[in-house]
Amino acid sequence: MKRAALLALVGALAIGCAPPQASHDQPQGAGEKTGELQVWLFAEPNDEPKEKVVAEAKKEFEAAHDGVTVKVEYLPVDGRANRFNGAFNDSNSSPDVAEFGNTDLAGYVASNGFADLTDELAKWPEAKDLVPSVLDTAKVDGKVYGIPWFTGTRALFYRTDVFDELDLEPPTTLPEVAEVARAIRKAKPTMYGIATGGKSLYSALPYVWAYGGDIAEQKDGKWTATLTAPEAKEGLERYAELISDDICPPSACAQMTGSDAVAAFAAGKAGMVIGGDFNLPAIDAGAVKGKYKVVPLPGTETGSIAPPFAGGNLIGVFRASKKYGLAVEFAKLLAGKKYQQKMYDAMGTLPTFGDVQSKLVASDKSLEPFVASVKAGTKFVPATPAWTKIDAQGILPTAIQQIATGEQSVDEATKAAAAEMNKAFGG
Repeated sequence: MKRAALLALVGALAIGCAPPQASHDQPQGAGEKTGELQVWLFAEPNDEPKEKVVAEAKKEFEAAHDGVTVKVEYLPVDGRANRFNGAFNDSNSSPDVAEFGNTDLAGYVASNGFADLTDELAKWPEAKDLVPSVLDTAKVDGKVYGIPWFTGTRALFYRTDVFDELDLEPPTTLPEVAEVARAIRKAKPTMYGIATGGKSLYSALPYVWAYGGDIAEQKDGKWTATLTAPEAKEGLERYAELISDDICPPSACAQMTGSDAVAAFAAGKAGMVIGGDFNLPAIDAGAVKGKYKVVPLPGTETGSIAPPFAGGNLIGVFRASKKYGLAVEFAKLLAGKKYQQKMYDAMGTLPTFGDVQSKLVASDKSLEPFVASVKAGTKFVPATPAWTKIDAQGILPTAIQQIATGEQSVDEATKAAAAEMNKAFGG
């Protein structure tokens, strides 16, 4: 069954600060070959489907490894910070294998929490089919610290009944998104042309990337904000244009989050929304079921796709594990093709292997625009512990809101935001 997966993590859950530096060395050799393998996974709103898949993987692994038992603990997402921080600083309290969000990765690596799996993936035949841009979300400074277990990406949902009534075609460029949204709002003043908001960061970033900009760059190991570059400013300004009285009024939309926007679309209050594959269950449970279609969010030119943010969770191996070889084997089993397929069947999570995605699209056309978006190339936030601070402070959403409401010009807002980001980067 499909569900709105644990993609708050996909969207942006991150620990407020990086945990203290630990001193665990990269594991050497296979380690212990028997005993209890401890695994931490995230709890879900409905644990049963996930637990059934994991129990099957556990049974298979134990059958193949005499003297090994797999103990799985499900952690509440909101309480993960304390558990992970404690595990990084006390090897006696750490598991061998763990699930974690890709936006948390840089902070965990800075804490020496997870083992470098670069060589392990190089020897793993299945790894060659991982979508390259999704695999990038598991890297810090070019090294791989986890296996992407599932990903989540966004595309453009639109109301087929509204488009038919108004004789509109789905937009084929980002400028057309605004044009079509204005036409909807003009014809139906009680409806948002597109539901989007100042706090919907992962709807805004594709605009920055599509116009050739980025929010930061790394040179010689140091991160620097790039919001004041012309391309980034144009992307932010184009996105902020959607938060206007003739599309989505600032009074209602400036404070709107991505979840708020999806809820508005699902309730029939908007002609379009930028939503994720993980939002399909919520939208189908709303008033627009059977009245919408999805296309990739277009880029700046017809036929192009705006690069979406690649969210998702990873399966990693703790540096402190005394059973490194077993931990790597279990991580590869659980995050491999067989069980990614089973996780999709149970929970609707989008696999991270290109060939598995293609197989799913053949039988489930609702995934096609999301898979096409992933294959066109995704992007990610800066792979640095500073990102958690930048995200928690709402630096980019604040800039978007200031531009949309006219409180500041795009030059003023991006200059101030870049200064705050550089402060977080340590500049």
